[in-house]
Amino acid sequence: MMLLISLWLMAAVCGLFYMFLRWNFNYWRYSGVNGPKPEIYFGNLPSAVTKKRHVVYDMCDIYNTYKYSDDFVGIFKNRTPQLFILNPELARRIYVQDFKNFHDNESFNMIDEKTDFLFANNPFVTGGEKWKQRRSEIIPGLTLSRIKSMFPITLEICKRMTSYIEQEIKLPSENGMDAKDITSRFMADVIADCVMGLQSDSFKDVNSPLLVKRHEMFRFHPVYMILTGLLPSIAKIKKVRSISKEFEEYFVDLMGKTMEMRKSHLAAQERVDFLNYLLQLQEKKNLTHMELCAHAMTFILDGFETVSSILAHTLLLLARHPEKQEKLRLEIQENLSSNRDFNAIHELPYLNSCILESLRLFPVDLFSRKICTEPIELTNKNGKTFKVPRGMLVIIPKYPIMMDDDYYPDALEFLPERFLEESGGVKKYLSKGVYWCYGDGPRICLGVTFGFVQIKAALVEILTSFRVKPNPKTRTDYDLDPTYFLARLDGGIYLDFELL
Repeated sequence: MMLLISLWLMAAVCGLFYMFLRWNFNYWRYSGVNGPKPEIYFGNLPSAVTKKRHVVYDMCDIYNTYKYSDDFVGIFKNRTPQLFILNPELARRIYVQDFKNFHDNESFNMIDEKTDFLFANNPFVTGGEKWKQRRSEIIPGLTLSRIKSMFPITLEICKRMTSYIEQEIKLPSENGMDAKDITSRFMADVIADCVMGLQSDSFKDVNSPLLVKRHEMFRFHPVYMILTGLLPSIAKIKKVRSISKEFEEYFVDLMGKTMEMRKSHLAAQERVDFLNYLLQLQEKKNLTHMELCAHAMTFILDGFETVSSILAHTLLLLARHPEKQEKLRLEIQENLSSNRDFNAIHELPYLNSCILESLRLFPVDLFSRKICTEPIELTNKNGKTFKVPRGMLVIIPKYPIMMDDDYYPDALEFLPERFLEESGGVKKYLSKGVYWCYGDGPRICLGVTFGFVQIKAALVEILTSFRVKPNPKTRTDYDLDPTYFLARLDGGIYLDFELL
């Protein structure tokens, strides 16, 4: 008898849980919005849970199924309804014209200052009115003149990088060189010197300030993401930490020592770098040490992994396409002397186009999730309207749009010529809402100019000294690592370098 009662109770619990998982699945049908049929537990993005492939490929399937019939469709993250944008012009409206209705990002709901002060004060993460304040404090430190003044530091690090590659190829490995390791060392030194004012040589010392703790920097929460998909109110009750406590303590202590060193050396105080700007800002606005550290951390979070990844993937694509590599090398030889003039490098058209095309194929941000901060009525292609409620997440599928043959003929091909000025340049694609590599509107990427300068300088030095080829260990397709939140070629990027 007890066994029968237990079985009935178990069946009842399972039935109730099944009903809980399903009961919200009529939301889009009742709202008059088209969309794919969700799966129990997984919703419409099963790869977010299974990791059998990158979740952006689930989005590609939805995009390609509905892009001609709808401007937006309704999907489910687990059991939570979310609006999925298909029309690029509507996507751009959300970022630009209707920005006040969508001015916060999803991470704003999950992070707070008590849990993760450094990450919560990143201009990308923070919301409400505070993001404006944080952004306005950083922008003056990123002027072109300030970046130009730090350019000699970048060039010196580039020389150390090419010397390192030259030494490594004297005893070549059959697996080639790990491009991401090289570019991470490069950016570790750039940020350590330009942002933190520290002398660092990551090409000789693996214990350099940023490399030593880089694998402890982030803390990922896959279970939390699933739970908030099943029950969004969890995010209001429980916040998570994205920067590990260990890295925060290490970084705050390091910045404290760095600032004391800078204040005690009068000559160093004349440097026009980001650390000096932060110290001036601290004095002007009476910032706390943690607020200053949060600003410095913004550079690490927004620049270290992203710029090193873009540089590594650009090298990969140039290695796969030797004719494009040779064309770029010729442009460099014809326009630059050994002095490496900042303005000349910054204005090389084909170099710029190669980076833009690399970003299209391997964008840093594959998709974005915007919070509806003020209800707005959207009209679908069939004339039906939907009033987006406050708090609903709206997905902009950046990668699927940029891989659409309708906007980029032969979208899987590496064709930098798309972005040359005679073809209309990147502005042509930005105005149509089909280029999403550094955002758009008031919250467009803060550090895009700084990042591009580092990438261009590194590419110039490498291609001037070496011919780059893909190593057989590197896969030949564009498949993305399903376990990583950014765009990263699955299996890694391994290259062979030959001295010219």
